[in-house]
Amino acid sequence: MTDEEVIEEIKAGSSPATDALITKYKSLVKIKAGAYFIVGADKEDIIQEGMIGLFKSIRNFDPARGIPFRVFAEICINRQIIAAVKAGARQKHIPLNSSMPLSRTAALSKKWIADPEQMLICREDRNYIKERLLSALSAMELRILSLRLSGLSYAEIAGRINCGVKSIDNALRRVRRKAEKLLKSE
Repeated sequence: MTDEEVIEEIKAGSSPATDALITKYKSLVKIKAGAYFIVGADKEDIIQEGMIGLFKSIRNFDPARGIPFRVFAEICINRQIIAAVKAGARQKHIPLNSSMPLSRTAALSKKWIADPEQMLICREDRNYIKERLLSALSAMELRILSLRLSGLSYAEIAGRINCGVKSIDNALRRVRRKAEKLLKSE
């Protein structure tokens, strides 16, 4: 059977045909993925992106256009991998992926709650870090942090202090960076 005939079976609802086409093109996906690199991702992540491109090519293939399925699949696989590489290069999610939760010291204190001495040391450490952090924050950062810790969303905080949501996000990122720097220096 040609790939185009297999696609017709897939569109008619044949799962074995889907499995057969995916098996046939998995090596192509691996070859295409081998040419790319995403910071913070492993080779399997890139292969997974290529497989998404393959699924999209199966779903969107139209034999009426006169393009062979293999050519269409290569285009879809390449586009999906390149989109993932570009998304990884934008580094849009680095602050989220590398940030430290503000509740970290609270979690540490719960770990030692059975030992009164450790509990006292942890409380002193937490107070020391809190004092240092509070002195490092600007008045605006401190206000935004306290509103965020009280449970308000970014939009609610922005409404209360008359600024944009992006400004709230930027301020909280600065707070996280200052807290991380403080914890690393201690």
